[in-house]
Amino acid sequence: MPDKTQALIRLHSRYNGEDVVQELPAELIMKGPALYVRYDEPEKGPQGGSTRTTIKISGDTIKIMRHGEVQSEHSFRHGETLPGFYRSPYTTFNLSTHTTVMDKKIVGMYGHVSWSYDLFVYEDLSGQFEINLHIQEELKS
Repeated sequence: MPDKTQALIRLHSRYNGEDVVQELPAELIMKGPALYVRYDEPEKGPQGGSTRTTIKISGDTIKIMRHGEVQSEHSFRHGETLPGFYRSPYTTFNLSTHTTVMDKKIVGMYGHVSWSYDLFVYEDLSGQFEINLHIQEELKS
């Protein structure tokens, strides 16, 4: 049976010099050697549909799966280029990620993961991204 708990995550994304920091409640699920971090993305815009994101941290691989208004999958493994996809009501395309940096310090269900990658849409470089994910215990009031 998997272990589950609630947590607080801090997700810091950097793209083209723009920083986005989000602090969100999350559910943590440990299934064997894999840690799943599941959270709902904040709704954006007047028709903002909801999107649930799951980050799977397992061994030397990180996988981000988004379901809802937007559906996508991105996988990351240091030094490798891995396939993925993006679908929304407005567009669909194949993508791939080439991970240039990956650092993981997880003890049990808590810790820090960071990675940098080049994002390719079809075969064209779309941009370079840096992600930092901090996972901490949810403070009880």
